[in-house]
Amino acid sequence: MRHPLVMGNWKLNGSRHMVNELIAGLRHELSSVDGCDVAIAPPFIYLDLAKHELAGGRIMLGAQNVDVNLSGAFTGETSANMLKDVGAKYIIIGHSERRTYHKESDERIAEKFAIVKEAGLVPVLCIGETEAENEAGQTEAVCARQIDAVLKTLGVKAMENTVIAYEPVWAIGTGKSATPAQAQAVHKFIRDHIAKHDAQVAAGIIIQYGGSVNAANAAELFSQPDIDGALVGGASLKADAFAVIVKAAAEAKKAK
Repeated sequence: MRHPLVMGNWKLNGSRHMVNELIAGLRHELSSVDGCDVAIAPPFIYLDLAKHELAGGRIMLGAQNVDVNLSGAFTGETSANMLKDVGAKYIIIGHSERRTYHKESDERIAEKFAIVKEAGLVPVLCIGETEAENEAGQTEAVCARQIDAVLKTLGVKAMENTVIAYEPVWAIGTGKSATPAQAQAVHKFIRDHIAKHDAQVAAGIIIQYGGSVNAANAAELFSQPDIDGALVGGASLKADAFAVIVKAAAEAKKAK
């Protein structure tokens, strides 16, 4: 059975004090929780500090992005090997903010997927449609296109030990969220789409939901059969709110 993953994407938020305080709070809140993997992705500059604060605990370290190059004259970039060296395990790629603000294409994201896999790390591949695409009935086509960029270049076996985060762009940071039924329908489509290539890989892949996940809607989202945890934005910046989401995922795992 798939093991749910709840991951906090801190985005461009943090300070040394916040890292220390938030991780201490999370370790306290989650000390007795079992049945759900947990990870956080602080800004790059705080990864080493976060790793130190997480030492000996069950919370894993993630990163928010990666470059396609391993070394060289690429000012301001961070490689997969560097992220591995500081202890990161999960690497977020293809987040809508990267696609929008940095013009990252499906093909570029597939390159990043490959480099993360080659480093022995776990890609968290973000996919999802904009509000206009949703209203035009293009949700499935957009998700399929974003997944196919990886499938066509790397093959379905590359999807093993991988996380997909379905994040409807219209729900990220807006307070809007897909209903549990809407989210489940898209998650099932994603799993079925991968199953066309390999049913076993599809059955094992973790598919998170992301987009205004909070303490109020987490339990009902996680009760859906194809939703395996969440990629959490704003709610991951508060230990108590994030802990409620993790606990909801752990309880849902027991009930499935």
